Amino acid sequence: MKVIICGAGQVGWQIARHLSGERNDVTVVDNNPDLVHRATDTLEVQGIAGFASYPDILERAGARDADMIIAATHSDEVNMVTCQVAHSVFAIPRKIARLRSQSYLDAIYSDLYRRDHMPIDVVISPEREVAEAALSRLAAPSAFDTESFLDGDSQLLGIQLDDDCPVVHTPLRQLTDLFSTLSAIVVGVRRKGTLFAPEANDQLFAGDQIYVFTNTEDVARTLEVFGKTQKKQERVVLVGGGNVGLAVAQALEKRATRIRAKVIERSRERAEMAADALERTIVLNGDGLSPELLTEAGISRSDAILTVTEDDKTNLLAALRAKGMGCPMSICLVNDPTLLPLLGPMGIDAYINPRATTVSSILRHIRHGRVRGVYSIGDAEAEVIEAQVLSTSPISGQHIRDINFPEGVLVGAVKKGAKLMRPSGDLRIEDGDVIAMFAMAADVPEVERLLQVSIDFF
Repeated sequence: MKVIICGAGQVGWQIARHLSGERNDVTVVDNNPDLVHRATDTLEVQGIAGFASYPDILERAGARDADMIIAATHSDEVNMVTCQVAHSVFAIPRKIARLRSQSYLDAIYSDLYRRDHMPIDVVISPEREVAEAALSRLAAPSAFDTESFLDGDSQLLGIQLDDDCPVVHTPLRQLTDLFSTLSAIVVGVRRKGTLFAPEANDQLFAGDQIYVFTNTEDVARTLEVFGKTQKKQERVVLVGGGNVGLAVAQALEKRATRIRAKVIERSRERAEMAADALERTIVLNGDGLSPELLTEAGISRSDAILTVTEDDKTNLLAALRAKGMGCPMSICLVNDPTLLPLLGPMGIDAYINPRATTVSSILRHIRHGRVRGVYSIGDAEAEVIEAQVLSTSPISGQHIRDINFPEGVLVGAVKKGAKLMRPSGDLRIEDGDVIAMFAMAADVPEVERLLQVSIDFF
């Protein structure tokens, strides 16, 4: 498949990395020659330096016979015009655009722009993706990462193991015997900075970060088994009243169970806009790093602080100050992936990486066939893939223990019809089953071969 990726920043580079690794013909376009050189030097891609919305630049990038264009530059206007040119001039079949402006999003989602006038097949909103991720973190405060699969019936939880975890030094094989009615399956372990798919005889140690699949109804019990308590979130302080903070606050107001939220926003104009848009949420204008303002927001009585400003350092420092003032739970928005290893030692409980959420969303829309969901783990080190099994798939009709999965692949959950099944070795995978698998990045192409979902979008 031939793909043009417009924008060679963090998101564009990661998408290019995924697609080129799967042996697709990828061309990266950016008006910054340094970013183009970085992509061509580190990835098996072609690069064009220039403005993505210019027809002659797209022509040089191979738009005449391209199958897809992904517009992920930093400009909403460039992304929209790029998709329009790709449609009107080159008739590229599939067009994906990343848009940030709330005004554009409101217009597009309200069908003001129809396909004939603004031909974008898929709109990706980083702010909305991040807001949804933030709500997921608040729903499972004891987990540093969480994502739903199989129509919400299965959850992937990221759990940091402490010294008091009751199952440390226990082989994973024995967990099934100790908790025979528990659906939890450990599919990934990060130890001393290295992520891997564990084997049945591997043990867990304090300090490990693990990824666990469990039935949604078993989340509280799963967290308890791994030494975590699930506390009800009733009071939340949000630092940052921009698009992300506002979206989270509005979602919290709509929840059936009342959650009292307060928003701290430094910009007076944004604070006034947030106050006008919210009904029950208190908005405070000031610096989220101010101890006096945090005290006024009742940080010592709050259950969690969510820092979602546009500045990573502000987010980290505000979360640390809140923890020092008695707030038990901190969730940070972190754009710079090099800061992620520092979060644990700093005492940050959970994080949201906008790049990872955006990359996951784009991948979810460009996978073919029966792939229903893709979630990127860490710095694109692994993926969780949810897909429906086809009758022609090599794994159809086989027991899990007989399937020749790569070492870096583990099955986390299987759904047969409306019934969720524990993926034991003697479980038979059949046509129509929906399966969720953890796969290290290098093993994703093999997973797609086994599912027969090679990237062929049409």
